[in-house]
Amino acid sequence: MANVTLASEIDGVAIVEPTIWGDDRGMFVETFRQEWLPEGSPTMLQANRADRQAGTLVGLHFHRFQADYWYIPFGRVLAGLHDLRKSSPTRGSSLAIELNGTEHKGLYIPRGVAHGFYAITDATITYLVDNYYNPEDELGVAWNDPALAIAWPTSSPALSERDRANPRIADIPAELVPK
Repeated sequence: MANVTLASEIDGVAIVEPTIWGDDRGMFVETFRQEWLPEGSPTMLQANRADRQAGTLVGLHFHRFQADYWYIPFGRVLAGLHDLRKSSPTRGSSLAIELNGTEHKGLYIPRGVAHGFYAITDATITYLVDNYYNPEDELGVAWNDPALAIAWPTSSPALSERDRANPRIADIPAELVPK
């Protein structure tokens, strides 16, 4: 069981609050069910895991042909999203939401929504995707682009070389902007 809320800020983004069962022996939580995703969402095909140190910022990444479902089993992250889709009623809108291993929220991110996260503490993120890895669909946006209007808790995060090179939204070639 879970409470699923569609984010008003970005069309198609869903926040999942699963039921947590626990007693003095520990806890149990279902972290994903396909039925929790918005109607018409593609089937998830691959699962990935990333461990990040506190102070690391990943992204923002976006895909034209891949949706993501994120779950944080350990640690705390601030997820930042921005709607890049040309045809979306919420194009240009951003959302920041904390995800952590205590509340066990899941986050569904549709295709064309740029997404990244800042590790507030050491953290593990698991994510399901609806398409297999395609290097031609690994695109990005500069994490500190003012057009994102995301209030990250740092001005000097640890970044990968790839994420340092991400362009601002205004500099994304027109043919790569999601429809």
